[in-house]
Amino acid sequence: MCAAVGLVIGMVTIVNTALPVIARSTGATQAEQTWIVDAYTLALAALVLPAGALGDRRGRRGVLIAGLVLFALSCGIPLATASATALIVSRAITGVGAALIMPATLSIINASFSPGRRGLAIGVWAAVAGLGGLGGLVVAGVLLQYWSWQIVFVAPAAMAVLLVIAACTVPTSRESRPHRFDLPGAALSTVSIGVLVFGILRAADVGWASPEVIGALAAGGLLAAAFALLELRRTDPLLDVRLFTNREFATGSLSVTLQFAAAFGGLFALTQYLQLIQGYSPLKSGLVLWPIVALLPVTLVAAQLAQRFGLRAITCGGLVIVAAGVVAVGRLDAHSRYPELAVAVCVLGVGLGFTAPPATAAILDNVPPDKYGVASAVNDATREVGSALGIALAGTILSAGYTGRIAAATVALPPEEARTVSGSIAGALTVAARSGPAGRQLADASRDAFSHGMWLSLLTLAGLVVAGALIVACIPAKRTR
Repeated sequence: MCAAVGLVIGMVTIVNTALPVIARSTGATQAEQTWIVDAYTLALAALVLPAGALGDRRGRRGVLIAGLVLFALSCGIPLATASATALIVSRAITGVGAALIMPATLSIINASFSPGRRGLAIGVWAAVAGLGGLGGLVVAGVLLQYWSWQIVFVAPAAMAVLLVIAACTVPTSRESRPHRFDLPGAALSTVSIGVLVFGILRAADVGWASPEVIGALAAGGLLAAAFALLELRRTDPLLDVRLFTNREFATGSLSVTLQFAAAFGGLFALTQYLQLIQGYSPLKSGLVLWPIVALLPVTLVAAQLAQRFGLRAITCGGLVIVAAGVVAVGRLDAHSRYPELAVAVCVLGVGLGFTAPPATAAILDNVPPDKYGVASAVNDATREVGSALGIALAGTILSAGYTGRIAAATVALPPEEARTVSGSIAGALTVAARSGPAGRQLADASRDAFSHGMWLSLLTLAGLVVAGALIVACIPAKRTR
């Protein structure tokens, strides 16, 4: 189960790392590159809730195996064609497979372990899920150093095939009282989450003020409200929305969203910083982030600490540490040394280690065993929404901060070069490299502008996390089952 969730999470950063090579080989436009990345996230986020409910009703192991088979087959599509359109379709289908896999892994673990051992098992699962993104960076860096870009799809496909064989050995489970699958609820949840995540993802490209983004977010909110009203009226709902009135369940859901917003937003900025500011290769960029493994020992005891000191205290404390780690990452600039990076990443890892297992356990512990799949899907959906939100916030604020700061350095440039420099630091460094001795000043200015934008973006994410910690501290203690 841990290997499967690591594969699903790692597939995000594997393709992100390979994207420049893929774009050069396939001729993908900027819009096509965006969808090569986002199609996976969008399909996963939109379908994970119905997939979790399907596992509850039809058997979690069967749904897991079906997801792994679909995952492997879709990863084989890029071997047959190198068109950008085929890659986008492949990524969307892989996202469907991932949606079937993710909730099944956690619900099988929760159903298979006794209450006394469950906290440790969930802690290990959460640690692997947290480190999956870093693992994807390292794996992609190694693979791309020796083989062509297709290998980043072949290797996950091969791992998925091995996991199909391994999954046949795990125990299955399902709800004890079978009932009809809530098709209207599944359709409405898929559309509402899909539209909401689409709006968040588009914000990273066109900005939060775009009519397209505002319309998508508004439509997603209205559809989510319609879904909640529908589920309240059904006797056997896909998701009992009353669960969110449970303090622990609501705390866990909010905490997971904030954790992944901070982690993926920070990773989005950090990978660019390491490659464009520090000049590291993709492989080295992954390897130097090793201090984040500090989350591993913490995750093994976090659930027990939450039982002893209370979920609220551990969640608030952990989120504050996460915010501190994000601020420390944001303070990095072109002159920062590796110890500063290591400390910042280590603090972020410790914060994630404290918050992830208790949040996941809080979501699962407050539903009956028949609903483990749906609860796991809620955990996964909040992860995906948080990840998309973090990347979108970091991307838009970083871009705005960079553009505002670099404007002074573009005044004396020809219009075409000025647009290139203002568009991104990668473009600025390209222009600087062909500008001779004068290019050094432009390169320094672009690095300073990027560091400024990164500071603003991660300071905003840290503020969001602290605000979430305050909300958790103020959630009423009343519990409803």
